[in-house]
Amino acid sequence: MHLERINALLEPFLEPGHGQELSNDDLNRISMYIDMLLHWNARVNLTAIRNEEEIVTRHFGESLFAARHLFPRRSAEAAQAGSQVRLADLGSGAGFPGIPIKLWDPDLSVTLIEANLKKATFLREVVRALTLTNIDIQNERAESLGKTSFDVVTLRAVERFNDVLPVAAGLVTTAGRLGLLIAARQVSVTQTVADFVWGKPVFIPGARSRVLLIGTKGMEGN
Repeated sequence: MHLERINALLEPFLEPGHGQELSNDDLNRISMYIDMLLHWNARVNLTAIRNEEEIVTRHFGESLFAARHLFPRRSAEAAQAGSQVRLADLGSGAGFPGIPIKLWDPDLSVTLIEANLKKATFLREVVRALTLTNIDIQNERAESLGKTSFDVVTLRAVERFNDVLPVAAGLVTTAGRLGLLIAARQVSVTQTVADFVWGKPVFIPGARSRVLLIGTKGMEGN
C-alpha cells in the first residue's frame, strides 16, 4: 500500500501539525505491518477486516488516535529528561493499540499481554520485523502477572469487557492511567471501577459509536 495513501487515511486521527504527524519511517513500518497482518490472517484469525484501507482506519487510525491523546509528542530534549513510561496492552490480539502506540512513542517500555499462543507468535514476528526494542510479549492471562503494575494500561476490543475491566484497572499503578477504546454504550460500566477519575469520552473520527475514555487512578487513601 502506498505510503501517501496510508498517510492520507490516518490524517483525521492525528490532526497533523505541531509535530503530531508520522515520519516516512513510521509509514514504512505501518506498510510492513499491514502486509504481515494480511499474510498471517490467511492462517490465523487475527482480524475480521480484510480490506487494506479499512485496516488502516479501523486498527491503525484508532490506535494512533489513542496514542496522540495519551502521549502528545514532546521535543527530544523533554523526552530524554523524563523517566521511561511503562505501558501494558491487555488482550493485545494482533497488536492494537500497543504496537502503533510504540511506533508513535518509541521511548515507551511496552508489554503486550496476549493469552492466545498463535497471536503471541504473530506479535513476536511483527516486533522482530519492525526492529522494535524494549517491547515484551507475555503469552499468558493478565491475572497471572502477579503484582506487576504499569503507568498506562490500554484495552481494546476484548471479549467479556465487564470481567476484564477490573483486571486491567488492577494493573495500573497509583496515579497511572487506563486508556479504553470502547463502544459508547460501555462507558457506564467504567463507573463500577473504584478509585478512578474519568475524563470525558472522546468520539473516534469516523466512528459513530466508539470512543476513547481515559481514567486516572486516584492516590491511595484519597
